[in-house]
Amino acid sequence: MKDRVRGIVDATARVYRSDPAYRQRPDIVGQLDRIGARLNEPLRIALAGTLKSGKSTLVNALVGECIAPTDATEATRIVTWFRHGPTPRATANHVGGRRSNVPIVRTADGTGGLTFEFETLHPDDVADIDVEWPAEELTAATIIDTPGTSSLTPDVSARTLRLLVPPDGVPRVDAVVFLLRTLNAADIALLKQIGDLVGGSAGALGMIGVASRADEIGAGRIDAMLSANEVATRFTTELDRTGICQAVVPVSGLLALTARTLRQSEFAALQKLTGVEPAALNTAMLSADRFVRDDPTLPVDSATRAQLLDRFGMFGLRISLALLRAGVDDADSLAADLLERSGLVALREVIDQHFAQRSDQLKSHTALVALRRFVQRHPTPATPRILADIEPLLADTHAFEELRLLSQLRSRPTTLTEDEMASLRRIIGGSGTAAASRLGLSAERPQDGPRAAFAAAQRWRRRAEHPLNDPFTSRACRAAVRSAEALVARYAGRA
Repeated sequence: MKDRVRGIVDATARVYRSDPAYRQRPDIVGQLDRIGARLNEPLRIALAGTLKSGKSTLVNALVGECIAPTDATEATRIVTWFRHGPTPRATANHVGGRRSNVPIVRTADGTGGLTFEFETLHPDDVADIDVEWPAEELTAATIIDTPGTSSLTPDVSARTLRLLVPPDGVPRVDAVVFLLRTLNAADIALLKQIGDLVGGSAGALGMIGVASRADEIGAGRIDAMLSANEVATRFTTELDRTGICQAVVPVSGLLALTARTLRQSEFAALQKLTGVEPAALNTAMLSADRFVRDDPTLPVDSATRAQLLDRFGMFGLRISLALLRAGVDDADSLAADLLERSGLVALREVIDQHFAQRSDQLKSHTALVALRRFVQRHPTPATPRILADIEPLLADTHAFEELRLLSQLRSRPTTLTEDEMASLRRIIGGSGTAAASRLGLSAERPQDGPRAAFAAAQRWRRRAEHPLNDPFTSRACRAAVRSAEALVARYAGRA
């Protein structure tokens, strides 16, 4: 797929370089070069959401380092791109094209976090910031942190909208993770705008939702994540009706970040607190203010307790102490438990299934949409021929159809039973694009693959011909047939 798209982009570039109207316009031809170059770049994933929804904290949790500044006030006022690079570096891209280095410094709070020295920068003069960091998690994906869509300053929110819904209609990102603390009409309207752009005119491609700061949903109680799961289920039900997001996952970004950066000194302080009589400790933890005030009966000083509260939150502290009392006896085991409970593991699995495993398809789709916008904006005599190459790929490429259906199956009525729906979503890649995932096979029995693929193709061919099917159900079943037949061909090619 990527090679076909590259061929179209390269052929288009040759047309424009030979066209007298554009031959002396390197600025225009350069746009085509950038469209082609994106096919070799890491997938671009933007984190978006309302003000203080936890985007920067989630960036840090995904990367495993405190590289995005966070603050109790509005920390992210400029769109910031986090890319893989050999050494840490931050560059401000100014309005008008000028670039300047941005000093990176450690915060003074002892947490090891980073911040940027913005004293020499005026946010209105900076288009965005590029941060290069030698983190393994950034090799396959560039993560883009965006200002809140409900910022107290309208111009700040506009920067996010220009990235996600650019005026020229050319996509800047390949996929979107949208963080939700509530689900209101404004959020849904913005999601629809983004979905229309990311998926072109045919529906959303590459968008998932996160019920963010999930530990706060349960007011920091030890069962907070259970409450968050219920909220995420409600969000999913509401979003199912729109067909915008392919999944909604509850995540506590703070707990995930703490788990990934847990220090031995923090583990030791928590161990000391477990030695306090439970009733007395519970009394001390009735509120955040009470936990951090001077209390000589507690074996950990107030300053350390305040740092623990900043790092863990009340939910993280309560679940950590409960785990230590239950027998967790080292920092690595505690970190693993906290990471699982934070929801980050589930989110990374969803990102892998919906984004990483379809990276080439998502990037190809973005390139085709960008190329279509380009030739429409800069017409040549060859424009109709170029569009004739682009439109069939956007409309008919099966990988794109699978992605659209994964969203639309949540919102469109069908005549499929619950079991058929689960099987259909699996065969078109809803649980991963590997053959075993599509066929629901265990990794221990790969020899069952050819027979299972052939049976799936037969099953969905019969289901597609059911006389009571509505048009959408028939379309979904035919897509399942094509997915199964592709697996049959894949197995036959190995024989």
